Amino acid sequence: MKYKLKICGMKIPANLAEVVALQPNYIGFIFYPGSKRFIGELDPSLIKNIPATIKTTGVFVNEELETVKNAIVTYHLKAVQLHGQESAAYCEALKGYAEVIKAFGIDESFDFDTLDEYQAYTDYFLFDTQTPDHGGSGKTFSWQILGNYKNKKPYFLSGGIGIDQLAELGKIKDESLYAIDVNSKFELSPGLKDTALLSNFKQGLDKI
Repeated sequence: MKYKLKICGMKIPANLAEVVALQPNYIGFIFYPGSKRFIGELDPSLIKNIPATIKTTGVFVNEELETVKNAIVTYHLKAVQLHGQESAAYCEALKGYAEVIKAFGIDESFDFDTLDEYQAYTDYFLFDTQTPDHGGSGKTFSWQILGNYKNKKPYFLSGGIGIDQLAELGKIKDESLYAIDVNSKFELSPGLKDTALLSNFKQGLDKI
């Protein structure tokens, strides 16, 4: 498979087991209480027991640093995705605890030079549609904007990606594109994924 696959926004135990069976590369859990897909009271053991071949990822928004570190330990998270205004120093403080994925909302006015200070302290960037709700909008942004990205840091592409975008994903010729992050376009309701549709998408992604 050319691109890794991250399935985000899991919170329902039975549905989580079905998604784990699809063996994506990353599964995301949202620790931001303002999200419709907030992890809530999901038993940490359900996340800790996910096979090590899948990188369990905690999504945080402007959270206290110690809270993130505690969540990494409690849930055995392999990666953290930072979706707020976290500084480069904040990212640096998490290096060594888990993979650090720093998310940025992208629109026509985004200045890619702002990424430079994060270069040394992140493992990946994630580019999502710019929204006031820190992602989860179900809307795509113009991928042509990524032509302005000259950095070599690998990145996740997010923001309203569904099965209808497979053909367009196949046309991307950017070696820095590392993973595709999907969420709302594969939902029956917030946090409940359509695993048959996800399976079809994963098969299509495998062929790119």
